[in-house]
Amino acid sequence: MDLLNVSKSRYTTKAYDPIRKIPKEQVARLLEILRLTPSSINIQPWHFFIADNQAAKQRIAKALVGKYAYNAPKVLDSSHTILFCTKADISEQHLDNLLTQDDISGRFKDEKAKQGQKDSRSGYVNYYRNEKGDIQRWAENQTFIALGQILLAAGIEGIDATPIGGFDEQIINDELKLTEKGLVPSVLLTLGYRSENDFNAQLPKSRLDKEQIFTQL
Repeated sequence: MDLLNVSKSRYTTKAYDPIRKIPKEQVARLLEILRLTPSSINIQPWHFFIADNQAAKQRIAKALVGKYAYNAPKVLDSSHTILFCTKADISEQHLDNLLTQDDISGRFKDEKAKQGQKDSRSGYVNYYRNEKGDIQRWAENQTFIALGQILLAAGIEGIDATPIGGFDEQIINDELKLTEKGLVPSVLLTLGYRSENDFNAQLPKSRLDKEQIFTQL
């Protein structure tokens, strides 16, 4: 697969065919690719809510009202919608869970190596929490790496996708009890197949010229 051609051909889908569904095996592949997303110090500060039926998508669409109402059809007509959430803080429990998984995965040759990983990871978290004072922003940056990963994967798989930042955060928070779960909503992603009525499918891609965004040092 030529990634350059995928990057040239993929686009933000504006209207979906509500009849077409992504095959289960392909969805499973995409979710596994999402799970394997890299993150700073492998912190994995995310949780993903998957809406793959109309009732679930209706719950998400509750947050697409008022000035965000134009996004509701994308969710309701999509094959699948994913809500990307970020941990509001990095708890000791989460750090312990990560370390345990590292151990199960065989990443430590001895207890010294395990302790070194624990100290290093805790040091970074404390730096962003106490010195930088923006641990949630740092954590959310990792979640957007996950968004980029699945957007590219969807393009490779021939699946259309739309990242959606316009939604009522309080409504989705209340609907899914995110605060109680220690999560904040970051972004939505719809997946499926474009409608014949999708105006954006026929428009040329627009990006700044390389001279404006690259500086050769």
